[in-house]
Amino acid sequence: MSLETTINQDIKAAMLAKNEAQLRALRAVKSALLLAKTEKGASTEITEEAEIKVLQKLVKQRKESADIYKSQNRADLYQIEAEEIEVIEHYLPKQLSAEELNAYLKQLMDKLNVTSVKEMGKIMGIASKELSGKADGKAISESIKSLLS
Repeated sequence: MSLETTINQDIKAAMLAKNEAQLRALRAVKSALLLAKTEKGASTEITEEAEIKVLQKLVKQRKESADIYKSQNRADLYQIEAEEIEVIEHYLPKQLSAEELNAYLKQLMDKLNVTSVKEMGKIMGIASKELSGKADGKAISESIKSLLS
């Protein structure tokens, strides 16, 4: 079943349950998917990778907003963003833990024979592609830097 179909069914369920936070987040996801489908040059169907990128973008936007609200002592707005993050993350693939990420990166470094931070680009390119949806680019970058230093 496609993500769009799942989202539509979950929107109906959220409406029946009168779950405002879930409904807000699901409507945002539906809107973002529709925008991605109707983008110039896009095909009528969205690939799974594109769906994951849309969801990651939504989570990233909400995390940035939540950080701003937290720094401005706006707990009410922070709570809204946190609720939406939780709902959207439910549709993303399971994220790798820090230990799993480090183990994968160590294995990749040994395979590519990378020993210095100057060669970080080699690892970043491959790791970003292979771990798309499973790990954040920032987390990958920080792990590589810590392993190489």
